[in-house]
Amino acid sequence: MPGRSTVTGWSYRHDVTETNNARKIAFATFVRRALDDARAARAWSGSEVSRRTGVSRQTVNRWVRGDWASDPEAERVVAFCEGLGLNPATAFGALGWDRTTPAPAPVTGAEMDPDVAALLRRLVDPTVSDAEKFHIRETIRYLAYRPTLPVDDRNRGKRAG
Repeated sequence: MPGRSTVTGWSYRHDVTETNNARKIAFATFVRRALDDARAARAWSGSEVSRRTGVSRQTVNRWVRGDWASDPEAERVVAFCEGLGLNPATAFGALGWDRTTPAPAPVTGAEMDPDVAALLRRLVDPTVSDAEKFHIRETIRYLAYRPTLPVDDRNRGKRAG
């Protein structure tokens, strides 16, 4: 029978099982590399990755082991990727998810803040030390993830002065 194999009396569908295992291995490899890069480039621990991405350590560990019965939730995959600065489409490709839907059009016409442009130039400048680049990245991460003040607190200084 096509698509079925018999090994020592057990019958199984190798096309579905092998495809699912290949997806798990591909996604586990993607997650493992992302974690390795976060540890090497940013000195992030598993707890820090979890904090920055909003995905629990247990979930990340299950992904690394390929220990999941149903596909990971897309929202968690996106949060993991965005927290690490990765393109979610790469993770979706590893999972074998449909990539035929068009990606959202990039925002155009918005000018970049000159200070942000200066920081980006420094991050790619080969004459800037790795220590300085690390400091810039950590400062940006701090600012990106700090809690925002309520609207009333932001305007309080303007009224007082």
